[in-house]
Amino acid sequence: MTVTVYSTPRCPQCNATKRQLDRMGVAYREIDVSSDPEALAMLHAAGYRQAPVVVADGQAWTGYRPDLLRELGARVPAEATA
Repeated sequence: MTVTVYSTPRCPQCNATKRQLDRMGVAYREIDVSSDPEALAMLHAAGYRQAPVVVADGQAWTGYRPDLLRELGARVPAEATA
């Protein structure tokens, strides 16, 4: 599973999202949209206006979503053993 977190510096919701992913042992790629104008433009074109944006296997959401992060964490071990 590929997980990407689009974030900005000093973003409390971004930091909370990354901390929860770290605690669950979910590997992710972080893209800082404040230093990547192409990524920022892509997110704006998709309608996102808030960080973080989490993209995981075709599912995407914005903001700190502990419910969706728990679902994601539950899927990772199941897929790793499949």
